[in-house]
Amino acid sequence: MSKSINPLIAVLLLAGVGQAVAASSTDLSVRGVITPSACTPTLSNGGVIDHGKISSKDLNLTARTIIGNDTLNMTVNCETAITFALQTVDNRASSAGASSSSYGLGFINGDQKLGDYSLVLANPIADSVPVQTIGTYDLSTTWWRERFMDPGLYISIATAGGDLQPLAAKDLVVDLQVQTVINRADGLDLSNEVNIDGSATVELRYL
Repeated sequence: MSKSINPLIAVLLLAGVGQAVAASSTDLSVRGVITPSACTPTLSNGGVIDHGKISSKDLNLTARTIIGNDTLNMTVNCETAITFALQTVDNRASSAGASSSSYGLGFINGDQKLGDYSLVLANPIADSVPVQTIGTYDLSTTWWRERFMDPGLYISIATAGGDLQPLAAKDLVVDLQVQTVINRADGLDLSNEVNIDGSATVELRYL
């Protein structure tokens, strides 16, 4: 006597066969290195540049106005000598100017860019020896001499006049020169007080 197979069971059996034939896989790897050393970046004056109150009448109507050239002392102190890179994130990027080196100062009325500032590195000294600053965007083997600390750029150090490869250091001291500029005043609503609102974060990455 023959027995019939329930149609639902047949479908399930066929589905199981299809999955077995078409089986595939992929791998996930999670890698990294835990370093025994730790580094701490620090900016003098708490990382604050305060221009105080500036009269709108002192701003140029038809050209950008430089309102300050200031220098902060930036240090990186590590427990042991190690290679590292610094990267800045502009927390006001949407208000920055067209230059890739500019950091934003916020908006007036939500749509008028107030101005921007730039960061330049000078006089780097690592472990009491003068060095040079180098930069890259992708942490590859391609580094170049770089003084501008542009948003998103990785900055490291190398021997002065030597090979452009990151140098291990325990203590780094460097001048961070900050130039602050306000956009031409004839395109800004300055009928009320406006806050200069620049903000960036300096991050450290071990190499």
